[in-house]
Order: sequence, then structure tokens, then C-alpha cells
Amino acid sequence: MNRRTFLKTSAAAAAIASLPMAKSAVGAALPPKSVRKVLGNDMAYVDQGSGRPVVFLHGNPTSSYLWRNIIPHVSGTHRAIAPDLIGMGDSAKPDIDYTYADSAAHLHGLLDSLDLEDAVLVIHDWGSALGWHYARTRPERISAIAFMEAMAPPFHPIPSYESLGPFEDFLRTINTPGQGEELILNQNYFIDGFLKNSSPSGPLPDDIMAEYNRPFPTPESRKPVLNWPRQIPIAGEPADVYEVVKANSNWLPTSTLPKLMFHVDPGAIIPMELAEMLKGSLQNLETVYLGPGGHFLQEEYPDDIGIALAAWLNRV
Repeated sequence: MNRRTFLKTSAAAAAIASLPMAKSAVGAALPPKSVRKVLGNDMAYVDQGSGRPVVFLHGNPTSSYLWRNIIPHVSGTHRAIAPDLIGMGDSAKPDIDYTYADSAAHLHGLLDSLDLEDAVLVIHDWGSALGWHYARTRPERISAIAFMEAMAPPFHPIPSYESLGPFEDFLRTINTPGQGEELILNQNYFIDGFLKNSSPSGPLPDDIMAEYNRPFPTPESRKPVLNWPRQIPIAGEPADVYEVVKANSNWLPTSTLPKLMFHVDPGAIIPMELAEMLKGSLQNLETVYLGPGGHFLQEEYPDDIGIALAAWLNRV
């Protein structure tokens, strides 16, 4: 389908519709990664191009590879930075608990070491919680945020398991000792089930799945993949993550930073109902509706996202 069929509403979409068709970046290869020590552990990250920094933050169970087809749309005019979270991608896999606090300390430490100024965040999944947190606590470094399938109010933090709807049984299973280990560590469900089959258009190809699986060859290596969903704050627990997500949710509607939201139908954590709610509650927000899709928009609409993002960056 033509990209103009699905890019609807907002100033962003209007501007994009007037652009000539860009060359597709699908099939792009990530450049060699840089490495920095943070808290004694190697943090790997893509660092390509020059100019205003644009920082791409992935979530669970992916890596900077998620952004491979979007980065080329912006790296010609901007400095594109895409870290691998601790324990994921090519970053170190130390023997830690992989709590939210562990991940935030490593990621935020890496971003601080890069001495960012006037940076733009592009955030997804748990990368959104980490990104909102970073923007909220380092306002001198971050000047705009693009987001997709992100943790956003009013549904985060989550008040109860019952409020999760179709995800209730899944998260109860993950949080049940023994059952979560079997599902995520042994059966590799988060990657070979959820990630592989999240798109309404069909499963991801084997070569792409091989790269997503590469950092997690054994059940033991998948500890970060299991512990990330166990950090989702439900009914106030874990308490420290609840406080971070609550603070993010209170801050976000008050923020005047330029924002760009990509969304799809039905999505997973930003369904259409929430997308409409965010349009009315967030300041300085532009939106791009991409069409039918699941949680991993970057695999379904990489060129659409890249083109829209590049156009928006040129305006903000």
C-alpha cells in the first residue's frame, strides 16, 4: 500500500504528503557500534552522522537493530544514536538483576557521558519509560520527543491486573515463579512468540528473527527479557518503578516539548482509544496514523516512520 494511503491527520501528515517519494531504507545494515564503559560494563551503541543528536531507545526484547531501517532517513542530516540496553543487543550481560533501576542507571549514564545538548528522543516500549524519565530529569539536554507504542497516561501506571484486559493472564503467568521462567526463558515466548507474530500482516522473516535471537542463545541469557515485564508496575508494585512511571505520567501532560506520536490500529499499548485521548491531553503534539499494525511499528512501517520523522525534525 502507498504510504500516502495511511499517513492521516495532523500537520506532520500534511507536510509528509507533499514530499517526493523517498528511497526505501528497508534492508539497511547498522554500522559498527561504539562501546563505552558505564558502571564497569560495556554499553554498545550506534553513532552515525553529525549534527543535532537523535537518540533511538528500544524496549523489550529488541535492540538497536529495531531502528536499522529508520536511522538512514535521519543520519544524513542529524547524529543518530541508538544504544543497546544493558543485557541486550551487543551491550554487556553482567550478573545483575536487570531491574528498571539497573537499566536506567546504565542507559542514563551512557547518555550523560555523551554530553548531549538539544537532543531529540525517539522512544518505544520500555525505552519510552526510560526516555520520559531522562527527559523529565535532564530538561537541559532534551528538546523534543517522538514516540510510538509507549507507556503513557492515563493507563500507566496500571491500577490492577483486572484492568489489563486481554493481557491479564499473560502478565500473571510471567509474574508467577516457575511459570514465567518456563514461558520466557525456556520457551523463548517473548521473542519467538510475541515479537515474531505481533504484526497483523504475518510473522517476521527468519533472517530478522535470527538477529533478534542472537543475543539470547540460552535460557540463562534471556534473564533481561523475563525481568523487564516483571518490572511493569501493577497495583503499585514494584514500588520504585511505580513512582517513576507515576512521575512520568504526571509530567507528560505538563510538558511543552514538541512531540510526535506514531500510532496504529489496534496496536498493543497505545490502542486507538488511548491515541485519541493523548491527542486531547498532550501539549505541542503532532500525530501520524500509520494504519493496521501491532506493537513493533518499526518492522511494519520503517520508511513511513523515517520519512515522517525526518520531516518533523526539519521543523522542530
